[in-house]
Amino acid sequence: MRKYFFFFLFSFLIDGFVSAQSREVLTIREYGTKNAGNIINEFAEFLSFPNVAANPAGQQQTAAFLMTMMSKRGIQKVQLLNASTAGAPPAVYGEVIVPGAKQTLIFYAHYDGQPVNPAQWAKGLDPFQPKLFSKAIDKGGLPIPFPTDGSYTNDWRIYARGAADDKAGVDAILNAYDAIRKSKLTPGCNLKFFFEGEEEAGSPHLNEILEKYRSLLQSDLWIICDGPVHQSGKKQIVFGVRGDTHLDLTVYASKRPLHSGHYGNWAPNPAMMLAKLLASMKDENGRVTIKGFYDDVIPLSPSERKALEEVPSVDTQMEKELGISAVEMQGVTLSEAINQPSLNINGMQSGNVGKMASNQIPTFATAVLDLRLVLGNDWKRQQQKVIDHIKAQGYYITDSEPTDNEREKYAKIIKVIPGQDGINAQRTSMDLPIIQKVIAAVKATSKEQIVLQPTMGGSLPLFLFEKYLNAKTVTVPIANHDNNQHAENENIRIGNLFDGIETMASLMLIK
Repeated sequence: MRKYFFFFLFSFLIDGFVSAQSREVLTIREYGTKNAGNIINEFAEFLSFPNVAANPAGQQQTAAFLMTMMSKRGIQKVQLLNASTAGAPPAVYGEVIVPGAKQTLIFYAHYDGQPVNPAQWAKGLDPFQPKLFSKAIDKGGLPIPFPTDGSYTNDWRIYARGAADDKAGVDAILNAYDAIRKSKLTPGCNLKFFFEGEEEAGSPHLNEILEKYRSLLQSDLWIICDGPVHQSGKKQIVFGVRGDTHLDLTVYASKRPLHSGHYGNWAPNPAMMLAKLLASMKDENGRVTIKGFYDDVIPLSPSERKALEEVPSVDTQMEKELGISAVEMQGVTLSEAINQPSLNINGMQSGNVGKMASNQIPTFATAVLDLRLVLGNDWKRQQQKVIDHIKAQGYYITDSEPTDNEREKYAKIIKVIPGQDGINAQRTSMDLPIIQKVIAAVKATSKEQIVLQPTMGGSLPLFLFEKYLNAKTVTVPIANHDNNQHAENENIRIGNLFDGIETMASLMLIK
C-alpha cells in the first residue's frame, strides 16, 4: 500500500525544503499506510448499508452507523439535524472546536446514494456487498479477497453503491480527522461536519435544515467533498457548480395508433414532429439556438479565465475512452463546454423498437430536456426561454392531455411540464484569502499540477448555502473519474480514497 511514500519523502528532501504543512501531510500519509486495513474494513461495513431513498430503514441504519463513526473519533455534539418537514432524511452533524482557532471550516458530503438495479451490475456483484477487484472490471479486473494484513495496492477497486458517490467523501473526511488526532497533530481551525441524507433526491429539504440551524452552521467556508478528480488523474479544486432544471415534453397527433401503410404521408407523425422541434433548438455546431439562451451569463473573471486556460486538455483521451470521433461543439474544449449553459435530451420515446416494432404511426412522442445553468442564469427564466421557443415553432402548449376541442382547433399540440425543483448555479471567487489557503493546502499534498476548475460540469444545490447562510463554498473532489457514479458497477480506486484522506487532512490543518 502507498508504494510511492518513500519516493515522495526523498524527493522533498532532495529539493532541500519541506514546508511545515508538507511534513504534516507526510505524517498523515504514513498513518494511512499503517492503518489501511482498519480504514478499509470500516469503509466496507459502511458501504453494506442500503442508502437509497426507497429504503428508509437502510437510510436510518446508514445515519446511525455514521454517527457511531463520528463519536468514536472524539467528534463532539454528534446529532441529527432534522428538517421542518416530518419524515425527511436528516443531516448528520458534529464539530471539533480548537482553542485559539480563528477560522471555521465545514466539511460536507452526503451519505445517501442513487437507486440500484442489481440485474444491471456485473455478474457476482451485489450493490450492497462490497467486493474488491484487482483493477477496473472493464479493464480485466478480477475479484480478490480483502487482505488480512492490511496491504493494499493503489489501483485496486472496491465495487458497491456509494463507493464513490459519496460514502468515499464521508469516509475520507472522517479518517482525515482521525489521522490528525492519532498522529498528535492539531487542526488549524474549528471543524464542523455536515453529512446530508438526500442529495441524490435533489436536496428538497436542505433549505429547511440550513434555515432551521442557521446559527449552528456558521463558518468561514464550506468544503464540499463530492465528485471526481480531473480526468487526467490530477487533483482538482472546483469553485462553482452548474445549476439544473428539466422540462417534460409530449407531442400529440392521432387519438389512436394508425397503420403506417394506410395513413402514412397523410396523418401527422408525433415522433417526427418532436424530432424536428428538438432539432430546431440547436445548430450543427451544438450551439443552442433558443432566443436569449446565453444572454444573462456572467463572464468568467480574469483569474478564472487564466485558470481555465491552464486546465490540462483531456479531450483526445476522453474521445478515445468513450469511443467517439467528434464532439458536439467544434473548437470548444471539454473544460470550456462545462462553463457554458447546455441543453440535453435525457431521453425520447414513441412507439416501439426492436422485436416489438410494428408498422404504425404512434399517438404521441415524449422527451425529457435537461438544462444545465451557469452563473447568471435563473432556472425558471431558462425554462421560459425554451417554452417561448416552442410557441414560436407554432405549437399550442397545454399542461394536460388535449381535449377534443383543442385537437380540432390546433394542428400542433404539445404538453409541457416544467420541473418544479430547479437549482441555480453558484461560483466562489478564486481571489478570496481563504480560497488561497485552500489552494495552498491541496498543493501541499502533491508534486503534480493542481487543476483549478471554475465550474464543475455537474450540479449541486450550493446556491442554498449562499442564500440561507451567506456562506462561500469550494468543492474538493476525490473519486476517480471512471467511478460509474449513478450507474451500475460503481467503484472507488483505493489510491483515490487514501489521496482523499490526505487532502482533507491538509485542509483541516489550515490556519
